[in-house]
Amino acid sequence: MKHRYQIAIVDDDQHIRHLVEVYLKKENYETIPLGSAEEALQLWRTNPPDLWVLDIMLPGMDGYEFCKQIRSGEADVPIIMISAKDTEVDKILGLELGSDDYMVKPFSPRELVARVKRQLQRQYAGRNAGEAAASDRIGLGRLQLLVEERRMFWHGEEVDMTSKEFSMLKVFVENPNRAFTRSELLTLVWGDDYFGSDRAVDHLIKRIRKKVEHLPIEAVWGHGYRMRAEGGDQTL
Repeated sequence: MKHRYQIAIVDDDQHIRHLVEVYLKKENYETIPLGSAEEALQLWRTNPPDLWVLDIMLPGMDGYEFCKQIRSGEADVPIIMISAKDTEVDKILGLELGSDDYMVKPFSPRELVARVKRQLQRQYAGRNAGEAAASDRIGLGRLQLLVEERRMFWHGEEVDMTSKEFSMLKVFVENPNRAFTRSELLTLVWGDDYFGSDRAVDHLIKRIRKKVEHLPIEAVWGHGYRMRAEGGDQTL
């Protein structure tokens, strides 16, 4: 079942809260309207949302202080700050305190929705990948492949792969800890009709390692390559 994202809207202006809610609900997001940072802190401690839309100028505790407090608690939920403050200093301060984006009032609700989508995709790419059919998803440690879509995720972040790079990873993921010769990998990735040098395997693995530095592909001396199954963890 597809996850329905929860978006908390923290703003003491009821009109803005309602307007943002209308546009977010059109995109099937669940909204939680809040009028103060104190209410937001209570929500964070009990049932944190997937993303915060946070005004800076709030009664009592302001948005800067709220952002500082939840970031000190190692919360990594995306925060989009909204404010009438439009100076460069204000924007930099918000970003330095841990906000992921900053919008100046008045703003376009459609633009806000677009930025919400972007932040959710960046933060929860792994979750989105996990919503694919189980038959389409294979994983090994922190590596996950969506086979039909030919997409690769590492630590939840998508990494662009060529067709051959993806095929090579698929072979390793489906056969953790198995050592393949270069000849076997040539056949499995390039096909039976390939007659080039087996050094093509080395070059391809070198490209993959360059894109994903800590991927557990290792050379097997005098034989070929294998991918290590780290701690037996088979899924992301």
